[in-house]
Amino acid sequence: MQAFTLPDFYMPYPARINPHLERSREHSAGWARQMGMLDSPKPGGGVVWDEAALDKMDYALMCAYTHPDCDGPTLDLITDWYVWVFFFDDHFLEQFKYSRDLPGAKAHLDRLELFMTSEGETPPEPANPAEAGLKDLWERTVPSMSYGWRQRFITSTHNLMVESMWELDNIDRGRIANPIEYVQMRRRVGGAPWSANLVEYAVGAEIPDGLAGMRPMRVLSDTFSDAVHLRNDLFSYQREVREEGENSNAVLVFERFFGCPTQEAAELVNHLLTSRLQQFENTALTEVPSLLVEHTVPAHEQAGVAAYVKGLQDWQSGGHEWHARSSRYMNEGAVADPGGVLGGPTGLGTSAARLAFSPAKLGLRRRVQQQSHVPFQPVGHLSLPELYMPYPIRTSPHLEAARRYAVGWARQMGMFDSVPGVEAGGIWDERRFIGFDFAHCAAMIHADASSEQLNLSSDWLAWGTYGDDYFPVVFGAPRDLVAAKLCNERLSAFMPLETEAAVPEPTNAVERGLADLWRRTAGPMTLSARRQFRTAVEEMTSSWLWELANQTQNRVPDPVDYVEMRRRTFGSDMTMSLARLAHSDVVPPELYQTRVMRELDTAAQDYACFTNDLFSYQKEIEFEGEVHNLVLVVENFLDVDRWKARDIVADLMTARMEQFEHIVANDLPALFDDFALDGPVREILTRHADDLKEWMSGILEWHRRCVRYTEAELRRSRPSAPTGFSFLPTGLGTSAARAAASAGR
Repeated sequence: MQAFTLPDFYMPYPARINPHLERSREHSAGWARQMGMLDSPKPGGGVVWDEAALDKMDYALMCAYTHPDCDGPTLDLITDWYVWVFFFDDHFLEQFKYSRDLPGAKAHLDRLELFMTSEGETPPEPANPAEAGLKDLWERTVPSMSYGWRQRFITSTHNLMVESMWELDNIDRGRIANPIEYVQMRRRVGGAPWSANLVEYAVGAEIPDGLAGMRPMRVLSDTFSDAVHLRNDLFSYQREVREEGENSNAVLVFERFFGCPTQEAAELVNHLLTSRLQQFENTALTEVPSLLVEHTVPAHEQAGVAAYVKGLQDWQSGGHEWHARSSRYMNEGAVADPGGVLGGPTGLGTSAARLAFSPAKLGLRRRVQQQSHVPFQPVGHLSLPELYMPYPIRTSPHLEAARRYAVGWARQMGMFDSVPGVEAGGIWDERRFIGFDFAHCAAMIHADASSEQLNLSSDWLAWGTYGDDYFPVVFGAPRDLVAAKLCNERLSAFMPLETEAAVPEPTNAVERGLADLWRRTAGPMTLSARRQFRTAVEEMTSSWLWELANQTQNRVPDPVDYVEMRRRTFGSDMTMSLARLAHSDVVPPELYQTRVMRELDTAAQDYACFTNDLFSYQKEIEFEGEVHNLVLVVENFLDVDRWKARDIVADLMTARMEQFEHIVANDLPALFDDFALDGPVREILTRHADDLKEWMSGILEWHRRCVRYTEAELRRSRPSAPTGFSFLPTGLGTSAARAAASAGR
């Protein structure tokens, strides 16, 4: 019996099939036989695959569905890649996962890396079918692609192979990941980013190098990947969890985290799958066109981006259809369901008819749910449960001096001055600033800082918070996204890479504060470090534009997109970038790209970000009409009340903290040994982990002591507004906005 009944799937694009299917079926079977994949022995006897098993899994059918428009030779090559990646996965399972052979697995993966050669390099002689297949595919594929594409493809191929060790280690420890860790790691080990790279090959159009790393293109790849993996987890739960003893499956992760039955967990996974598909659509329709215009992308490259987006859509619908038919998966009734991927009329003008089918209604429900939030609702104070914090706090002896200094600096930068469009004066006044007490936060997260360093840390906290308050009030209330973008673009001019370069005359406190901070912070840096740090600051400030765009759409963010962007809006990426750059001459930069260091940082970041969301819930939801708060995101996504959502956020904080502790106790020492790191590097990375402990505990303590989020302070700073409507737009032409808010109330 199936472990659960498959849910109704949201799939807005009909599946189509490539006419060269039979050709690729014949070709791929011959290629697998030639590479030795059909007689590769299992340790306990038998073979990993035989011809009958390969025929039954029918990877040519999958590729014909996922790449319906490419020619025959291209489909042959794409199919060979998928035969290889599935063989690699099954071979790795038989050779290393069942036996828990971690050293053997690492040696196997290290050798496979050698077959992804750069120009002029010669690979070793293949010793097994996985190596033979990769060598052959590499030589047939990369010559026709650009250097930028090759680097992206090397990274994604490296990830899907190497991160298998994460799965193996979790199986060995009997450890099931938390939901955030799982989504992040599944992208790397699951291979869908690798599939997105192959879409570029299949459609004959590469993403321009200058665009590949920008948010809209990253989100397209990430949402595509998450949807592919979540769908696969639903179809493969029976085989992976019930039969093979795997624990890397979203349904299992949700079962354990939410403590719910398998069927309910499957429905939750499908709900997240729907949300990720709709995030893809929102990004493709709202962010990508703007990106192309802003960067004046030539017409032929715009056509290439459009072909890539369409290729990703084809992959989603085709991948679903193949999962519904392949013997590899649990799919009883998946094809026969009239509401399935091919159910209902398709084509121009049939969307209304398709609404009668439940998958279409599922997508419509999610859209309505996401964009029907009524802002400025009175929610009252959100009492908090006990929050798990295993680390003590320390405080700098320079705190009182930093407090005195901070007020003068903020006044000098103009943070208490009146702001155009704000009737009551400025964003802050001196009394509020003293109550915010950024120096106290800095004194706990940098307890060992000198007096000058502590002043600088306090000023960065003040500037980042002021900017985060400034953008929604000045640009968000009137929905002036153009002015917000122009303001953000000007900020880069106050961060020159050459220290002696002139900067414009600041026109507001945000610009004036950044110019001063950049001079004091970046001056002693090398040119390379300065460039990296400027990028980190730019990513934080551009994330404020993402918030304004959601606010304009009245769109509660998708939960995964929210968590990942929250790290930037909070400024945590920038803070950690600054800490890493301080040791860039000692610690190899590739160490910070490893799973261990990346997960260490993001676990700490999430704990701090979620802390802020719990404490600021009333301020943001009731007084500011915000949609960017994890409690609200959980309320909206799971359709629960704020108390249940609060508890889920607290549970996520605990899960991320426990993951942090696990990494410090187990993964960090293993990283030291794997890379044979010397004493100074070990000491720096250990200190980095210790700094994160104090960063998390200090941020939690600051929120407990600070008046910024108390109801008394919120009402004092907005005395003239009716309850629940404190930060409404004012001035000429804003009466309609205030009327809408009153109606919502």
